[in-house]
Amino acid sequence: MLKDRLLVQTLVKKNVEYVWDVYHNPKHIINWNHASDDWYCPTAMNDLVVGGKFTYRMSSNDDKYSFDFEGIYTKIEKPSFFAYVMTDGREVDVYFRKHLEGTEIFIFFDPEKENPKELQQMGWQSILDNFKLYTESL
Repeated sequence: MLKDRLLVQTLVKKNVEYVWDVYHNPKHIINWNHASDDWYCPTAMNDLVVGGKFTYRMSSNDDKYSFDFEGIYTKIEKPSFFAYVMTDGREVDVYFRKHLEGTEIFIFFDPEKENPKELQQMGWQSILDNFKLYTESL
């Protein structure tokens, strides 16, 4: 399935340790984890250990629609890499790399079969762009 993996990436103008913390801290996750302005993340739980679980609640602004984005960590190498498996079995690998201007983030993920790959990639990229904007504003 590796050939079908999708990639989103960004460069955050903060140091890698800070970026790692903001990415994993629930008090920050609720502020950036949404793909568009008509959605928000009311709650986030994160047990950042191998075998630990994370759950981020995603809700529409009118609260008519919501779902949980969940996974279990399979590998953690702080502050440069982590991997997890989503509840539907898809795998995700996330890399944090020191860069002259800050931290590069690369997220490789298995696409689901219901939506076009381009749409999925746009959604994940939008969330990562929100993360970049939020983290650089701190």
